[in-house]
Amino acid sequence: MNLSIHEQPLPYIDLLPARAADAIDLVVIHCTELPDLAMAREYGERVLHASGTGNSGHYYIDRDGAIYRYVPGDRVAHHVRGHNEHSIGIELVNRGRYPDWWDSRRQAMTEPYPTVQLDALRALLAQLRAAFPNIKRIAGHEDLDTAMMPATDDPALEIHRKLDPGPMFPWDVVLRDGALERWHG
Repeated sequence: MNLSIHEQPLPYIDLLPARAADAIDLVVIHCTELPDLAMAREYGERVLHASGTGNSGHYYIDRDGAIYRYVPGDRVAHHVRGHNEHSIGIELVNRGRYPDWWDSRRQAMTEPYPTVQLDALRALLAQLRAAFPNIKRIAGHEDLDTAMMPATDDPALEIHRKLDPGPMFPWDVVLRDGALERWHG
């Protein structure tokens, strides 16, 4: 696959901490849980932290397989609690539970991941392994952020805060070459 990455740095990347390439040993797979890449970009640009930065993955892969880099790998992006300093976050455009993320009645994630999107992910993973040789593990956001929270429709019920990339994500396809070990934190 001819890997073309569209550079679209977030406006605050210079405020994100720098890190050495050998500090990175993990890739975390996310889904945007938003309808499209434009909305994911809007969410990524929102300043949420006192440092003047927001929450974002490093890479975004659209449904058509197009790859976008919002944060370079030598910067720490805010994409998963407790693992940002040593990981690269990859977001796959997918509706997930949008727009009812925390409604207990709408926790099903039913949008499949297109083959072209998965092919782009596998090619990106190969490129990242070459650029960051300490990357040996891969995890889903759901594997690392297992926090529960009250459901918005019924606060007496608890739901998972994060479920991505979710049950439709084909781990067997992504891990087929055996180059990365699935990690559950």
